[in-house]
Amino acid sequence: MNWFALPGRQWGRMKKFLSLFCLCLVLVISCTPRQQTTTSTSGATNSPTGDGRITVGTTLKPRTLDPADAYESASLGLVFNMSDRLYTYEPGSTEIQPQLATALPKVSQDGLTYTIPLRQGVVFHDGTPFNAKAMEFSIRRFIENKGKPSFLLSDTVDSVKATGDYELTIQLKKPFAAFPSLLAFSGVCAVSPTAYEIGTGKFKPDTFVGTGPYKLAQYGTDSLRFDVFDKYWGEKPKNQGVNVQIQTSPVNLFNAFRTSAIDVAYLSLQPDQINSLEAGAKKGDWQSITAQGSVVTFMALNRNQQPLDKLEVRQAIASIIDRQILNKRALFGQAESLYSLIPTTFNVSQPVFKEKYGDANFDRAKQLLAAAGFSQGNPARVQIWYPASSAARSLAAQTLKAIAEQNLDGILQIEVSPIEGPTFYKDISRGLYPAALVDWYPDFLDPDNYVQPFLACQKGSVAKGCEEGASQTQGSFYYSEAVNKLIDQQRQEQDSTSRQKIFAEIQTQIVNDIPYIPLWQNTEYVFAHKGVNNVQLDPSKNLVYKSIVKGQ
Repeated sequence: MNWFALPGRQWGRMKKFLSLFCLCLVLVISCTPRQQTTTSTSGATNSPTGDGRITVGTTLKPRTLDPADAYESASLGLVFNMSDRLYTYEPGSTEIQPQLATALPKVSQDGLTYTIPLRQGVVFHDGTPFNAKAMEFSIRRFIENKGKPSFLLSDTVDSVKATGDYELTIQLKKPFAAFPSLLAFSGVCAVSPTAYEIGTGKFKPDTFVGTGPYKLAQYGTDSLRFDVFDKYWGEKPKNQGVNVQIQTSPVNLFNAFRTSAIDVAYLSLQPDQINSLEAGAKKGDWQSITAQGSVVTFMALNRNQQPLDKLEVRQAIASIIDRQILNKRALFGQAESLYSLIPTTFNVSQPVFKEKYGDANFDRAKQLLAAAGFSQGNPARVQIWYPASSAARSLAAQTLKAIAEQNLDGILQIEVSPIEGPTFYKDISRGLYPAALVDWYPDFLDPDNYVQPFLACQKGSVAKGCEEGASQTQGSFYYSEAVNKLIDQQRQEQDSTSRQKIFAEIQTQIVNDIPYIPLWQNTEYVFAHKGVNNVQLDPSKNLVYKSIVKGQ
């Protein structure tokens, strides 16, 4: 995101008369060089102010503000701060809490019917009253307008109806225990039925009318202005509004923060810039706020490609992974080692890869490769592909290649293969890559979203692997009837303890079959100047605007 890094005003040539010269000199002194702001099409104020408003900087430029079509972090983070959902998360917890709902859903015995009581006394930013009909409209619009995230509900929801003035009933196509977490997705928010309409492709990308603590005052190409909604039903924001500055590059974001053109910097800075700002925070120049991330990076192993069709080769690769070295060399220490597909954000996560394979277990890797028939004269050759634009994955691939070269006596030879991002994401599901480094950004916060999108397969066999399903799209082509059944079981199970046991079985199955190797879980960094307090991220890693305040 690019903020403004504008030089001080330049003055005209010197006047002949001394009086005018002196006047110019006075003006120059009074207008010493400082960071200036770019002019947005909206005319929004961009620089930090003394009026209680907060200036947030980012490089993330939103494609749309329409929640029925928003499916990128740049858009969803803004929608989150202007909206209310039926359920939300408290910072520091993945447990959902009622927001526009007044209680957790009442779920029928068959797991298909969710009855949700709704809050009264809520109004939209345009004055339209909120009720069950409005919430029904919002969810129907999310599904029926067929925006990018519509599948999240269309695959799951059979019908949604207002069964009372303040009661909503949702019927599912099949049981889905994680459904309340899905209702906390930023895009599944209440929008005014007066301001929007239902219909395929009928989106309003440049506006937002919801029920949240802020209303959209101005929307420009490089800035947005959020004003406090004075009729908000809940606790009012601690600030007087928020100015969002969109910088064109991490360098501009970095400079805007260092020169105090912005109060808070979040997403996205380069690792070396984060290290520099971290050093400044340790000296007391500003604040650094960190949070465990929800984004994970893993290696997908294509079981249909040689030599990865041999279990021993997949086990050998799992054994040589040195996550501490990867973190140090590829991530500048700005991540957490990951030993399960399910991140440590959730209490069901178990470090199964650490327990079974450890890190840098080269002797075992050699034994496994030898058992698979490979040797110095007949090495196992594996290509690792990744998007060329990803610096972290590029460094990780190079590090893995060096680890193999230095420690395996040539028995395993790794070739690294960068490719343009669009081609990478198109071709991975076609089975062209033996191994691939993939980032995963969850759609909603539940362990299911780190399992089903990787392992489920609707059509396949042990002999051919997955021919149609999630594991095909992720590039592993993994097929296991046992895991398919376990996924269905955890989706139907409402009891958290029983569900945890099912997730344990899934993780055990994966560490034995190795369709993927988990590598790291990201850490989020936010930087704020001194005197800017209560800077928080919610569990979905949205920056929470309403809690930020100056001087308290």
